[in-house]
Amino acid sequence: MAFICRFAPSPTGPLHIGGVRTALFNWLLVKKNKGKFYLRIEDTDKERSKEEFKKQIIDSLSWIGIKHDDKEYIQSKNINKHKEIAEELLKKGFAYKCYCSEEEIKEQKEKCKKQGIAFIYNRKWRDPKNLEIPKDIKPVIRFKSKISGNSLIKDLVQGEINIANSIIEDFIILRQDGSPTYQLSAVVDDHLMKISHVIRGDDHKINTFKQKQIYEAMNWDVPQFAHIPLIHSEKGSKLSKRDKASTIDDYIKLGILSDALRNYLLRLGWAHKDKEIFTLDESIKLFDLNGVGKSPSKLDMSRILSINEHYIKHIDEKELFELLKVYCQKFKKKIDASKESTLLKSMNFLKNKAKTLEDIYQNAHYILNDSIKILPEDLKLLDAPSKKILKDFLSEFEKISKITKESLEKIVNGLIDKHKTNFKGIGQPLRIALTGSRFGPGIYDIIISLNKDAVVKRLKN
Repeated sequence: MAFICRFAPSPTGPLHIGGVRTALFNWLLVKKNKGKFYLRIEDTDKERSKEEFKKQIIDSLSWIGIKHDDKEYIQSKNINKHKEIAEELLKKGFAYKCYCSEEEIKEQKEKCKKQGIAFIYNRKWRDPKNLEIPKDIKPVIRFKSKISGNSLIKDLVQGEINIANSIIEDFIILRQDGSPTYQLSAVVDDHLMKISHVIRGDDHKINTFKQKQIYEAMNWDVPQFAHIPLIHSEKGSKLSKRDKASTIDDYIKLGILSDALRNYLLRLGWAHKDKEIFTLDESIKLFDLNGVGKSPSKLDMSRILSINEHYIKHIDEKELFELLKVYCQKFKKKIDASKESTLLKSMNFLKNKAKTLEDIYQNAHYILNDSIKILPEDLKLLDAPSKKILKDFLSEFEKISKITKESLEKIVNGLIDKHKTNFKGIGQPLRIALTGSRFGPGIYDIIISLNKDAVVKRLKN
């Protein structure tokens, strides 16, 4: 069986992180089964669809490593075909024209609200024998849903789902202005694209039951369906675009690596034994829908940072340096070309304990800036005894010809004895004087990464 999957976002806002995971699961399944993965831009909401969001969707998927086959499919270009199918359903008796006014529908909704039941259109125009067609109302076209019995879907994640047909209303497939609705357009496009598996969020379950009826009415092959549980925020509520970590851009700003976020999203609701870290090749080889859980997943920022730290620690340092440069360029954080070789040489310690690219950038401040500013709370720590330590260190430091860890240890150990203190007592004032902060890389790494003149100048200051 050919595996053909699609990811079908609407360009009405930035791509949500839940959408990225859905795209990832589709893409991995296709890659594993050597099939095709298509990107369909569902832009039929003309008022809200914007080119900038379409670009953001494509860029987001590309950043995380998801490449679609062929050109992206633009849904609005196929509207005439959607309308044609609506007319065909009408002719075959699977749809009907509904002339209810907006006021009538509003009245029905209010009635249901008072009774505390979900609104289902009362099917007034389904059998309009004694009804007179109003002249001033343009009809919508509604699909004639099954009224009795049950419908069953064999979901590849959720198992068998069985619902009563009576809860599926006669949904609109063509609006008053002649434009097709999502339910119709999605089915027609999936059929034309020969989609074999529809993998999407489990908030689409009721849509699947509606859409299955259109497939059956048209006598088309029904794809296999898989509904993935949604991603919830750390508070346990449904993740929305208002959450600060809801789009790819939010993670790029934090300095998260694309491989790390892809690894995290893979593990968010999917498992393979107790394995945590997956290369891209392992992800493709091991992914299957059997490993997807049935419960919602909770976004865990501390876990994302932990995985990101792992990737930062194990990535090739030249590659990490290039990623840092791209990050700094994107967010207008200046790296002078003259500092690049020092930065590259210092990557092995600048990345220590760094959870993000931003952390590495902060750790490198003392290299990037020739003049440093000492934070007021750190300046207080440079008291008279600390300044005496700095003076004595400078005196000994100026005597050495070659700066190595061994030569520096000799000076520091001598000062520990002389000032009856410990390593922190020497290291802390030195770090503040050389970097402007008591936090940062190891003191020997800092001194070795700076040239001798820079160390002398900063200590004198």
